[in-house]
Amino acid sequence: MVRLVLFDIDGTLIHSGGAGEKAFARVCAMEFKVPNGTAQLRFAGRTDTSIVREFFVRNQIEPSDKNFRRFFDCYVFWLDQMLHQTTGRVLPGVSCMLKTLGSLAKPPVIGLLTGNIRLGAEIKLRHYNLWNSFVTGAFGDDDEQRNCIAGIARDRGEKLLGQKLRGDEILVIGDTPLDIECAKSIDARVLAVATGNFRRDELIAHKPTWAVETLEEVCVEDLCE
Repeated sequence: MVRLVLFDIDGTLIHSGGAGEKAFARVCAMEFKVPNGTAQLRFAGRTDTSIVREFFVRNQIEPSDKNFRRFFDCYVFWLDQMLHQTTGRVLPGVSCMLKTLGSLAKPPVIGLLTGNIRLGAEIKLRHYNLWNSFVTGAFGDDDEQRNCIAGIARDRGEKLLGQKLRGDEILVIGDTPLDIECAKSIDARVLAVATGNFRRDELIAHKPTWAVETLEEVCVEDLCE
């Protein structure tokens, strides 16, 4: 039986209309004076911290704690602004799946496993009225490496439950090959959903436990038994 369900955010729970990337670009231009600073950066499945580090390295900016703080302090301001200026949405099947998980006879702990920094994740999910669905999680400011974040999310879930979890008691839901990889790093089951930048056949090539086009196709009871 699945005791802990961990969701990715972008491309899995929501499409933000590119608000995060636009906020990154605004910080690059306004705070660090680098126009088009995100032009060569890849975002899908990565941690915010690793993306910022790449930006720093590409532009000969010292990747110091002070500069990371500068970047993210500015980023969360612009993220909030961009969310109100872009057209985004909660993805198909998300609200129903969260409701069904919570109504199971033995509901699992529902958390986040995301490369977003925690405050960025909260700003995005509050904007779409989803934040209160999650009671735990691990984020891009917990560790720069996605696989390490998976271990942190598992450990926090175990602490809430008061017991160690086997891999088959954890379900990770994400939309990129990196989500599949990080789920496998903690031996979790993984549901890959093709609502992000990767097609279902591309996700299947990375051998998730299940792969679907949207979360509307999911039978929650079958996943969690």
